[in-house]
Amino acid sequence: MKKLRSILNAILNTLAGISFIAMVVLTCWQVFTRYVLKNPSTWSEELVSYLFAWASLLGASLITGERGHMNIPVIIDRLGAKTKKAFHCLAEIIGFVFSAAILVYGGIQISQLAMGQLTSSLGGLAVGVFYVIMPVCGVINMVYTVLNIIDILNETTEKEEI
Repeated sequence: MKKLRSILNAILNTLAGISFIAMVVLTCWQVFTRYVLKNPSTWSEELVSYLFAWASLLGASLITGERGHMNIPVIIDRLGAKTKKAFHCLAEIIGFVFSAAILVYGGIQISQLAMGQLTSSLGGLAVGVFYVIMPVCGVINMVYTVLNIIDILNETTEKEEI
């Protein structure tokens, strides 16, 4: 399980990092073409917006794997160990259902729908290509939530509150 988690973490960190670096380079290119060449690049701004969405979804998957999502521990901290485990498992199950319904199912639907739309400045590439990251990250989130539940039940999680 730890090997799968470390492989997923490495892949997501690499992809999110590449996306971030590409955004920085493309934004600098956009500024250069706009202010120095006085002829703004039409494609870089659109690509940066898609890369931002990709980096955000990849980062959200990383947070899911680390169990770093927001929570309010005021009530949970006052409960016993078994009840805490149950609540933590419930939170992971809710994350799993959300990922399955919204990211995977909804992502497939929107990706298919957007395959008929073409980007305005990226050479007529289908917009759905950029939306494919939604179901991909949804599946990754689902894998992470299952791994998190296993860790919670085995008490091998790195989080201190369990």
